[in-house]
Amino acid sequence: MTSLADHVLDPFCLRDNVIQKVKWHFNYVSSTQMDSSLGKIQEELKFQPPVVLTLEDTDVANGVMNGHTLMHLEPAPSFRMEPVTALGILSLILNIMCAALNLIRGIHLAEHSLQVAHEEIGNILAFLIPFVACIFQCYLYLFYSPARTMKVVLMLLFICLGNVYLHGLRNLWQILFHIGVAFLSSHQILTRQLQDKQSDCGV
Repeated sequence: MTSLADHVLDPFCLRDNVIQKVKWHFNYVSSTQMDSSLGKIQEELKFQPPVVLTLEDTDVANGVMNGHTLMHLEPAPSFRMEPVTALGILSLILNIMCAALNLIRGIHLAEHSLQVAHEEIGNILAFLIPFVACIFQCYLYLFYSPARTMKVVLMLLFICLGNVYLHGLRNLWQILFHIGVAFLSSHQILTRQLQDKQSDCGV
């Protein structure tokens, strides 16, 4: 039983053989011999005509020969979000500010606590985890992501728990500020929806 690759390669090999024979006959054979040889070539082509390949056939054969499985590729859907609002920009700025404060405090604490107990490691993580959560909230606001609601709730939970854990290192107003910014950003992420798809008539 012949494989798909054999079926695809045979016409190419046949064509190359025919081309080589014609080239050799053209260069090294006299005109009478060339007429008889040309007749033989035409008989061979009638006996075994070349196969016409489509682009899809060559793609499939290329995938099979390289050991790849056949995948049906579809264009990725393009998601366009609603325009950014002024309140959304404010929430982004505040979120970036909170992320920067968390990063600076976390790095500062890490520099001064190289030979510290395990509770200091918890404090460092309580600064760095909300930093990552703030950055991810910015990403969720700017770009579409599947399962946004679950991700927003998870990021809000990380920020709230991290700030509550830092109660000794931050006063109540600082904690309320960070949690308030996280709630504002979460609200902005969930209210910014996908735009309705419009027909591309002008394109």
